[in-house]
Amino acid sequence: MRESGRASLKRRRPSDSAPPAAAAAGTVREAAPTDPINILIVDDEPINLTVLETVLENPGYRLVRAESADQALLALMAQEFALLILDIRMPSMTGLELAQLIKQRKKTEHIPIIFLTAYYNEDQHVLEGYSSGAVDYLHKPINAPVLRSKVAIFANLYRQARELERMNQRLTDESTERLAAQRRLQELNRTLEQRVKSRTRELLERTEVLEAAQQQLRAAEQTLREADQRKDQFLATLAHELRNPLAPIRNAVQILRAQAAPDTPSRDLQEIIDRQIGQMARLVDDLLDINRISRGKLELRTAPVTLEQVIQGAVETSRPLIDLHQHRLEVSLPEEPLVLDGDLTRLSQVFANLLNNAAKFTQGSGRIQLSAERIGYEVMVSIIDSGVGIPTSQMANIFELFSQGGVEKGSTGGGLGIGLSLVKQLVELHHGRVTARSEGTGRGSEFRVYLPLASEQQLPAASQPSARKRDSAAAPLRILVVDDSEDAAHTLATLLEISGYEMHIAHDGEQALAVAESCRPDVVLLDIGMPKLNGYEVCRRFRELDWGRRMIVIALTGWGQDQDRQRTADAGFNHHLVKPADPAALLQMLSGLQA
Repeated sequence: MRESGRASLKRRRPSDSAPPAAAAAGTVREAAPTDPINILIVDDEPINLTVLETVLENPGYRLVRAESADQALLALMAQEFALLILDIRMPSMTGLELAQLIKQRKKTEHIPIIFLTAYYNEDQHVLEGYSSGAVDYLHKPINAPVLRSKVAIFANLYRQARELERMNQRLTDESTERLAAQRRLQELNRTLEQRVKSRTRELLERTEVLEAAQQQLRAAEQTLREADQRKDQFLATLAHELRNPLAPIRNAVQILRAQAAPDTPSRDLQEIIDRQIGQMARLVDDLLDINRISRGKLELRTAPVTLEQVIQGAVETSRPLIDLHQHRLEVSLPEEPLVLDGDLTRLSQVFANLLNNAAKFTQGSGRIQLSAERIGYEVMVSIIDSGVGIPTSQMANIFELFSQGGVEKGSTGGGLGIGLSLVKQLVELHHGRVTARSEGTGRGSEFRVYLPLASEQQLPAASQPSARKRDSAAAPLRILVVDDSEDAAHTLATLLEISGYEMHIAHDGEQALAVAESCRPDVVLLDIGMPKLNGYEVCRRFRELDWGRRMIVIALTGWGQDQDRQRTADAGFNHHLVKPADPAALLQMLSGLQA
C-alpha cells in the first residue's frame, strides 16, 4: 500500500530570495568563486515559482523570481545570470517571445534557457523552442532529479567560464611579469650556468625523493595484495572447516529420515535440522562472496518454492525473538499453494527480518499478524504489528541504509539500521516491491511485500531423498567413500547402503588405493584434504591404472571456489560436489550413473 499523505513544500523566507523588483534594482558586484550564482526563474504562477525554489534549493544558487516577462527583462538588465528557467505560456508575452528578445541583446545572448511547459508538447513546439535559443525543453510536471541535474550542469559550465576569465587575466598578468623577467634574465646571463647547475642538483634530489616514494608505494601495494590474498585464503579455509562438520550431521538426519516412519513425532525435528543445515551451508557459501556482497552483487539461487515454505523458514528463524517478547503471532496463508520462482533462503530472510523488526519495535505481549493473498499474477504478504509505529518524518527514508525509524535516541534495540534496506534489495532482486505505512508514533506499522508468482504454478519437487527401488536383477554399484573424517565417511556410507549400494570405506589416501585395488569400485567419493596422500594425488594414481581409468571419481570436499573445481578437473575427477552435499542431488547423480 502506498503511503498516504504528501510531504509539504518548504517555502523560502522573504530574506532568502529578494522579490523581482528588489532584485532588479540591486547593484551587481564581481562574484568571487565561492559566491552563489544567479539563476532567473520566470513563471506567471507564484506556486510554480515556489516549487522551483524548493526543487533547486542549494547554497550555491541565488534564485531570482520573475512573474512576468517585464520583470524578467528588468532583472536581466540589472544583473548577470548563469541560467534562465522560463515558462512558455505567460500573458502579454510568451516565453518564446521573451527568449527571442533575450538572444537579440549582446549582454544576454549567451544566457542558456531551459523552457518549462505543460501545454506545448508537439514536435513543432519543441523545434520552435530550440530555434528561439533554448538549450533544453522540459515538460510539466517536472522531474525534480532531472531538473536539478541539468541546472547543475549549466551552473558548472558558468563557473568554469568565470574561472576561465580569471585564468585569462592571470595569464595576462603572467605575460607582463614574463616580459619583466626576460629583462632581468638579460642582466643575469653571466650567472646562468651556475643557476642551471643549482637547478639540476635540485631536480636530481627531487627525483631521488620521488623514486623513494614510488618504491614505498610499490611495497605498500604488494603488502595490500598479500593481505587481500591472505583474507581470501582465510575465508576459503574458514568455509572449508565449517562445511566439514555439517556433512555428517546432514547424512545422519537423512539416515534417521529413511529409517523412521512418515508419522514419527521426530519427523518434524529431522526436517528442521535438515533445513537449518541447508541454510547454514548457504550462509557459509556467502563468506566466499563477501566482496561481491559489499558491492551489491549478491547472486540469487532461484528455484520453484512455495510461499508456505518461505514463511515457515522465516517464522522458524524469528520464533525465539517473538517468544522472548511474549508476542502473539497470527499467520494466515491462502489454502491454494502459491509458487514463487525465488531463492528460498533469501526470501525467508526477507520475512524473518520483517518479523524480527516487528518483534523488536513492539512492546511486550504485543500482536503480530502475517497474512497473504493472491492479487492477479502476484502475491501480497502483509506483516502488521501493534508496536511503536513510524514517525511521519522518517517514513520517506525508512528503507535507506542505516535508517532507524521508530528508534528513540539512546535506545539500544534498533540495531545497525540495515535490515529494512536489505529487505528492499532482496525483494527487488526478486522483481518485487515492498511498502511501509504507519499512522504515526504509537499506532503500529504495516509492511507489504509484493512478489510475482511463478509463470507455471507447479509445486517444487521434494528435496528429501528416499531409498531407491532397485532392479533385483541389476548388480548394485560398488562405491568407495574416502574421507579422513570417520563420522562423515560412515554416515555417508550408511545412507548410500540404505539406498541399495555396495559400500566400502577408507580414511586416508594410501588406504584408498589399497581398498580400491581389492574391490575395484565403480564410483569413488573422494575427499581432497587427507593425510599421507591428498585427493588430487590419489585420483592421478587411479588414472594411471587400467581399471582406474573407467572409474567415476567424484570430489566431495569443503573446498568450493572456482580454482578448486579447476584443480579437481585437472587431476582427473569427473565431478565436484561441495560439503555438505545435498543427498537428493547425490542420489540422483548415482542413479544416472547406474542407468
